[in-house]
Amino acid sequence: MASLFSLSAPFTPLHYPPPNSLSPLHSPLFPSLPLRQTHLSSSLIPHSSSSVTSSPSYDPKKGVALYKPKSYDVLVSDAAKSLVYALDDGKTRLEIDFPPLPSSISQYKGSSDEFIDANIQLALAIVRKLKELKGIRCRIVFPDQPEKRRGTQLFGVALDAIGDVTIGSLDDIPGGPVTDFFRSIRNTLDFDFSDENEDRWKSDEPPSLYVFINCSTRDLSNIEKYVDNFAKGVPTLLFNLELDTLRSDLGLLGFPPKDLHYRFLSQYMPVFYIRIRDYSKTIAVAPFIVNYSGAIFRQYPGPWQVMFKQSDGSYACVAESATRFTLGEAKEELLRVLGLQEEQGSSLEFLRRGYKNATWWEEDVDLEMSSAWRS
Repeated sequence: MASLFSLSAPFTPLHYPPPNSLSPLHSPLFPSLPLRQTHLSSSLIPHSSSSVTSSPSYDPKKGVALYKPKSYDVLVSDAAKSLVYALDDGKTRLEIDFPPLPSSISQYKGSSDEFIDANIQLALAIVRKLKELKGIRCRIVFPDQPEKRRGTQLFGVALDAIGDVTIGSLDDIPGGPVTDFFRSIRNTLDFDFSDENEDRWKSDEPPSLYVFINCSTRDLSNIEKYVDNFAKGVPTLLFNLELDTLRSDLGLLGFPPKDLHYRFLSQYMPVFYIRIRDYSKTIAVAPFIVNYSGAIFRQYPGPWQVMFKQSDGSYACVAESATRFTLGEAKEELLRVLGLQEEQGSSLEFLRRGYKNATWWEEDVDLEMSSAWRS
């Protein structure tokens, strides 16, 4: 697959007055660190391929100073290793989230099938890596029976090649007569008739990890029911569900209530997380508009990091924290490193940031049953 970080035009930082105080490195990428940020250790190793993580001097708990995976295979390998670290630490509610397609293809331009199929391929790659690293037996759970059947038809050969992997769907949840009636109607309208290979990827031996893929906001409550029925004491992984996007629909008419996040989604700790954002800033001198990009990054057991996109397409760490950055905090760190942050408490800062700069799920700390999703 093509590299995630190399297909969009890189931003070349312009020359602006540096922040008020710089670190001894004398680089706009390493300014003085705010209270939110811990000091960047000189022992951090630039990370551009999976070979670095296997280096004897590499300490995964310290994070990365530079991140530029050469391919999706490296990205998947890093995600799988982070997942293994978390499982070894006894974590059971886990999340992996990174763009399934290159950054030149947005979710608005690309078709939904492209993202669905890419996520299936990446999930299979993760499952294969887990089997190689730890011998973990996985069950891939689709949102419904038609999606499961389509996935097996398209990727049956890959499933056979991995071996020792089972598949299921949220339709496996026991339902009452009404639920079964509507499922039968849906299956008929989708022409979801029985398939001769339907039992091909079943096993009497229970899996070591459940992997949920391609689920929507409406499916989140069914994931909770599935976990309660089949995986109470078994690790579960929410893979590339874009939970931050799905959370924004909670509480709206026709969607699950916000309480679903407080009692269930808050338990899921991101073990490998990349959220890329592009920004622009208006200034009073030429070129008047500055475009810049960055990402919130986490590679367990390392800290949460804010990464600045450099001209070569790599992402350099400019801030790190033991707890999760909000999007607003990440943007402030990027502005600070560019020397474009307004004076604290000024009217310009208020006009740019507004009254609220965090979402309801980022603010409602007291209502959460778990803070794992922030850790």
